[in-house]
Amino acid sequence: MRDQLADALKAGAGADYVEIRLQRSASTHLSYRGREIEQVGRATGLGGAVRALVKGGWGFVCFNDLADLRSSVELAVHQARLVGREESRFAPAEPVVDSVWPALGKDPRLIPLSEKKRLLDEYNEVIWRTSDKIQTSIIRYHDLSRFSYFANSEGSYIEQEMVDMSLVIVAVARDGGDVQQAFLSRGSATDFGALENLHAEVEDVARRAVRLLSAQPVKGGTYTVIIDPRLAGVFIHEAFGHLSEADHVYENERLRELMQLGRRFGPPELNVFDGAAVPGLRGSYRYDDEGVPAQKSYLIREGVLVGRLHSRETAGKMSEAPTGNARAINYQFPPLVRMTNTAIENGTVPFEDMLADIKLGIYAKDAYGGETTMEMFTFSAAQAFMIRNGQIAEEVRGVNLTGNVFETLANIEAIGNDFRWNHSGGGCGKGGQSPLPVDEGSPHIRVRNVVVGGE
Repeated sequence: MRDQLADALKAGAGADYVEIRLQRSASTHLSYRGREIEQVGRATGLGGAVRALVKGGWGFVCFNDLADLRSSVELAVHQARLVGREESRFAPAEPVVDSVWPALGKDPRLIPLSEKKRLLDEYNEVIWRTSDKIQTSIIRYHDLSRFSYFANSEGSYIEQEMVDMSLVIVAVARDGGDVQQAFLSRGSATDFGALENLHAEVEDVARRAVRLLSAQPVKGGTYTVIIDPRLAGVFIHEAFGHLSEADHVYENERLRELMQLGRRFGPPELNVFDGAAVPGLRGSYRYDDEGVPAQKSYLIREGVLVGRLHSRETAGKMSEAPTGNARAINYQFPPLVRMTNTAIENGTVPFEDMLADIKLGIYAKDAYGGETTMEMFTFSAAQAFMIRNGQIAEEVRGVNLTGNVFETLANIEAIGNDFRWNHSGGGCGKGGQSPLPVDEGSPHIRVRNVVVGGE
């Protein structure tokens, strides 16, 4: 394959840069709605893409037949010449020749489809036997294996295999006109066993959905809020991580002003990083889709903005170094600047100490989702409790956290000593490419003056 790709790249002579990605994939998915299985499927794929750069202009061509390889290179270069009008700014990267294989525990490719279905049947039955107030359930399972070849005009040749698994379980409870839901999300890049033996957690999901029917709506106001590691991880990914993607920064003058390196964003205890070099996570890999080695890149160090995430193009345009964050969801898309595994680093404060002096506050856990617009955000907590006189008190619902990400980071009062990765089964979306495997992590964090929507 290496010789075949090298020969095809010769058709791109005269271009500033050319790359070829080939991918062979296989996937399985199962989904349930209510008591019935809704969909079962297996799929395989084979295809590739060529990307060419000429005078700052890009050409991009997809194909599904290797016989089209050389002509696809010629077409991508032709397209790039049609749009290229300036000097290409593309950061240098050392050529790499390597083969990468995942270190797997229980390989999902070796698990029969019938066994996967049996496990999901058990989880679904756990939900339905929990309470007669369960109205419906939703279960989605997906696994993907992909073998990729990458070669470029600079001499890189990389073979890389990845495996990814995700599981999302939702329980919906109803009492009259009141409908509430709770969910469980799990994912893994290394071990199907991470999705097994979750029966107790699934039962807790169903019980939480039922409990929310009797929980009182939170009273809106401004509170000191303790945010659990799962919600804090989602917050740092959604509200801050996307602002750190250099294509957004380069293209938006206002964002360039907001995201100036050296600006203080939080207390000295605050450290935020992103990195595919952290092993074993859903956003981990050895090389990105431009063949750049993965790194652990600090975005905030000791409260100060020190970095951002780059492709080779954004790094060249901003005179900074590539960070290995060029990712495409598959061969049908060109790489974009994307997060990998984004996290707030561990602090030193025990959870009990965070609680101790809060007379009236909120403990917010996990996230249903949210919205971000530039520096403004809104997140819905999946579970929340009042804090009264240093103790976790009654459960409440309808907790929506709203604010400005920079003000929120500045208002962090304490960072916990209980860091963990989310290992969720969700994914990140950008530029029509979704869901891209990522992970988020954090310890508990305590934030003052958080605006909480409610009654």
